[in-house]
Amino acid sequence: MMNKKQLSERDICTKYITPALAQAGWDVATQVREEYPLTRGRIIVRGKLHTRARHKRADYVLFYKPNIPIAVIEAKDNSHSLGDGMQQALGYADMLQVPFVFSSNGDGFLFHNGIASDGVMERPLALHEFPSAETLWQWWARYRGLNDQQNALVTQDYFSDGSDKSPRYYQVLAINKTIEAIARGRNRILLVMATGTGKTYTAFQIIWRLWKSRVKKRILFLADRNILVDQTMTNDFKPFGSAMTKIRKRHADKSYEIYLSLYQAVTGNEEEKNIYRQFSPDFFDLIVIDECHRGSAAADSAWREILEYFASAAQIGLTATPKETKEVSNIDYFGDPIYTYSLRQGIDDGFLAPYKVVRIDLDRDLTGWRPDKGMTDKYGNEIEDRIYNQKDFDKTLILEQRTRVVAKKITAFLKQTDRFDKSIVFCENIDHAERMRQALINENPDLVAQNSKYVMRITGDNEEGKAELDNFIFPESRYPVIATTSKLMSTGVDAQTCKLIVLDQRIQSMTEFKQIIGRGTRINEDYGKYYFTIMDFKKATELFADPDFDGDPVQIYEPQDDESPVPPDVFEEDQSENDVIYPETGEDRERPGLVESGVRRYVVANVEVKVAAERVQYFDAAGRLITESLKDYTRKALAREYASLDEFLSRWSRAGKKQAIIDELSEHGVFFDALADEIGQQSGKEFDPFDLVCHVAWDMPPLTRRERAEQVKKRNYFTRYGKQARRVLDALLDKYADQGVTHIEETQILTIAPFTEFGTPLEIIRAFGGPDQYRQAVNELEQALYSA
Repeated sequence: MMNKKQLSERDICTKYITPALAQAGWDVATQVREEYPLTRGRIIVRGKLHTRARHKRADYVLFYKPNIPIAVIEAKDNSHSLGDGMQQALGYADMLQVPFVFSSNGDGFLFHNGIASDGVMERPLALHEFPSAETLWQWWARYRGLNDQQNALVTQDYFSDGSDKSPRYYQVLAINKTIEAIARGRNRILLVMATGTGKTYTAFQIIWRLWKSRVKKRILFLADRNILVDQTMTNDFKPFGSAMTKIRKRHADKSYEIYLSLYQAVTGNEEEKNIYRQFSPDFFDLIVIDECHRGSAAADSAWREILEYFASAAQIGLTATPKETKEVSNIDYFGDPIYTYSLRQGIDDGFLAPYKVVRIDLDRDLTGWRPDKGMTDKYGNEIEDRIYNQKDFDKTLILEQRTRVVAKKITAFLKQTDRFDKSIVFCENIDHAERMRQALINENPDLVAQNSKYVMRITGDNEEGKAELDNFIFPESRYPVIATTSKLMSTGVDAQTCKLIVLDQRIQSMTEFKQIIGRGTRINEDYGKYYFTIMDFKKATELFADPDFDGDPVQIYEPQDDESPVPPDVFEEDQSENDVIYPETGEDRERPGLVESGVRRYVVANVEVKVAAERVQYFDAAGRLITESLKDYTRKALAREYASLDEFLSRWSRAGKKQAIIDELSEHGVFFDALADEIGQQSGKEFDPFDLVCHVAWDMPPLTRRERAEQVKKRNYFTRYGKQARRVLDALLDKYADQGVTHIEETQILTIAPFTEFGTPLEIIRAFGGPDQYRQAVNELEQALYSA
């Protein structure tokens, strides 16, 4: 007779829960997903290294149909009570926004009915009483007030290519909420999803389901960049096949069902160029507007004309940044977002890359510059006598030395990290981007000699640069490495491997700031892209303090003039009359020597510019900026965890692996590397985390790892072991002194020198009497180390 108490949680699932679902009529192959991943686990940056926090995974998610979730089950082994998993399951259900939640230990189920009409939200069920999929769906459809026609649409199948690819939980929510809104007759819908979270794939599934159901038969997808349309057709929208066309050469072919277009291709200043009028106002019954923050809802915009002409069509706006200004209001046009998935959520869930910030202030930016009376620029133009500051630089006044300093700092950063990390430098205008290209070439002559495309200007006016945009985007293409730009690359460019974003552009718009940050937030594990760095020369990152910003950096670093631009290792807690406007890019190219008011732009070659800044800032586990000293902050963080030194010592002594405590303290905001630097002895790297904690929290004098190891050796600690075991323990002490306690806790250490000289790992462990005795010896060695 099997003892249920001895079964693992997985055994409980396979022997009791899954059979109960099958008995209730659930199709285990299509309606039941076990160990269903919800998040990937936030990426935690540790200096130049990274790890992932624990990801969220539900034991069971039940689906009425694929990608239409309806219930969550959390399983526990039989040593737990029936409802022990309920609170955990409710958290997963909140993420999926499903009403039915179950907890089980194999004896039965505790059923939480979030839409119960009888007032009883939780009740126990026997294993054979589990409700069927049809029963749960009917309850939910009745609660939502869905009629048969609406029900048919909200259960319309997703597209599937037969692979394992399925939408992420937030994409499922966005898709299903949109379909239900359309089913209910809503015709203006706004979806807000952070850059890099798959808006186009989400749009494809929405369009596919509406098109396949024949609720919407002719659909227009609008974007404002050619590359966005082309990427969409060849990637996410490919399954539409021959039913899909791109509107080209101002020709309206009415024989297709899915149309993709640049809004510039269907509108114009002259009436005959407005080819959208070749379609009748009721031709399209669905319009999807990608990146709709870029003016589509402005009352006087060309996009607004199209939307109003096809007013009878359902219209879905997609954006990462809903725009709210006096002139433009997406929310005013579309209504409140039906669903929002923010940058912060994406980073917390591990779907988007976190980032560090390097803030570099230049002296002329901070103090301004005033020319001497009668001073002329390099072209002989007398410079107007006034104080010029950051607002003027690279617009009305060019300080050539400033451009060189910025290029030097960018190059220094890449030389200390990886010179082939893809980097985007955002400049004030096209002229600035060209000067920056030249300065970067002069700072990197060795790599430019190997390939002239190491640095490229990619702006809307330059065909050679635009031709290299795909190569910059494709991870497989090594060149170009550094792209200088102004507007062209600020939105819609899927640069998965971009690891450095340089801001040498004054950015006052939160919308534009979020879009630029979005160039780096994509993760590409195949190419080692887990996080990125923002190098800010013009205080753009002060927008982090804006309450509208929703994704804090993991570290902000402000180096002094002679310091490396690479941040120190810390632990992360948890248009003018003379302008030429390029309509596809929004970029402005100001002619050399002219500016907005028709006044000359001054070019000054011999004014020295230096770096002036010196601050390192850290963020705690909750993403809040630490404003007190690091020691005071750490002391408070430790006091919350341990009431006294004795309590900490007891916990440390009992821990099977010290790394578990180190990780736990790191998650609660203890920055070990930064504390070591503050203590100062050889950068403090010789101190064990144990000593750092005791010193900072309880003023205990710290010992270096080498001092601890020598004390153990003096006590003749090894005499009770045989000769071979003594040699191993002596080597473990040396490894501890060099690298720390976490290294000696892993048996893998026996596979490296000098342990390989003592025999194979198996032979070494036998010298202690076996695995248990070896582990005991290591534990006793640690006790001896920390008893000092």
